[in-house]
Amino acid sequence: MTQSLKDKTIFITGATSGFGSAFAKRFAAEGAKLIISGRRSERLDTLKKELGSERIHTLTLDVRDQKAVDAAIAKLPAAFKDVDVLINNAGLALGLGRAPDILPSDWEQMIDTNIKGVLYCTHALLPQMVKRDSGYIINIGSVAGNYPYPGGNVYGATKAFLKQFSLNLRADLLGKNVRVTNIEPGMAETEFSVVRFHGDKAKADTLYEDWKPLTAEDIAETVLWCITRPVHVNINSLELMSIDQAFAPYATHRKK
Repeated sequence: MTQSLKDKTIFITGATSGFGSAFAKRFAAEGAKLIISGRRSERLDTLKKELGSERIHTLTLDVRDQKAVDAAIAKLPAAFKDVDVLINNAGLALGLGRAPDILPSDWEQMIDTNIKGVLYCTHALLPQMVKRDSGYIINIGSVAGNYPYPGGNVYGATKAFLKQFSLNLRADLLGKNVRVTNIEPGMAETEFSVVRFHGDKAKADTLYEDWKPLTAEDIAETVLWCITRPVHVNINSLELMSIDQAFAPYATHRKK
């Protein structure tokens, strides 16, 4: 039978905007208790007030800092200590430059957030799930982890890592009743592209002109569907795109 989220404790990283904020709102409506984390305290406080403070615990947290992640999870209040679902959502893309031109600092930030942040949060919470013989790790990947595109260099590579890490977790957790899913969205209209273009909203908006991309709410409904499947059902990976997005032809270089 399908699972209810009522009184389940869900830990969401990157909850201050985009997918993370949509997850919090959707799962709160299902009766879940939430641990919402992010680097912007004021946004966490606003979201907590909106959703009802008694069932929300906020953590101002940079997932790139392993010591801070370990300390925050070790100090969770008793009512939130047993985490049923971890959603590794914190992540970003920086720039669309070709590999010879991109800033190494952008590469490093993507690696530190999209890979190391996921590892730190997973490693901190997984032992308690294994001990309880119950839990769920959801990683927010991307179609960029499946298909290359110009300018996707390190961002796509971090999402390919996430896909393989999710599958390897499944192999390690066989018999432990801990589910693992990698969600792989196509283009979705959130603050993602504003961050990618270093705050240039006008440039980001041009990506979504004259077509309908996915929304954060679409991804929240998808994750909700995964979580509520019967406990013996594991969705290994789930790729989704807007009907207005498809696959580009293979590129060729034509010499004049």
